[in-house]
Amino acid sequence: MFGRQRWSRRLRLWHCLAILLALTGCGGDDLLGPDAPQGIDGIVVLGPQCPVQSLEDPCPDLPYEAWIEVRRASGGSVTRIRSREDGRFRIGLRPGRYILDPESGNPFPIAGEMEVQVDEGVYTEVTVSFDTGIR
Repeated sequence: MFGRQRWSRRLRLWHCLAILLALTGCGGDDLLGPDAPQGIDGIVVLGPQCPVQSLEDPCPDLPYEAWIEVRRASGGSVTRIRSREDGRFRIGLRPGRYILDPESGNPFPIAGEMEVQVDEGVYTEVTVSFDTGIR
């Protein structure tokens, strides 16, 4: 019985250690709650929607639901967020430089990474543009 208890304690210790390591790699102190004083306030759009646009028929880009990975500019994932149906997203973050990495399709729609500076006490506004490939 003593050997079984020792093994059980070791197993619990390994589980706790694995959970701790997983949590430290998932954003740590950078990710703040929805009432944070600063972060990123963005919209995701998809365009062009038409092969030809004119002043009379502008064919504007549309809001788009997309997954976006948020990473520290120095490396390391902070979180993964999804824009809403209206294309909007908002995330509270500590001041610093971050990379937004939108999840592109194969081959379209496609969007590139963008670097964003978050300053103390303000939300940085960004537009993430996905290209439909329509020409």
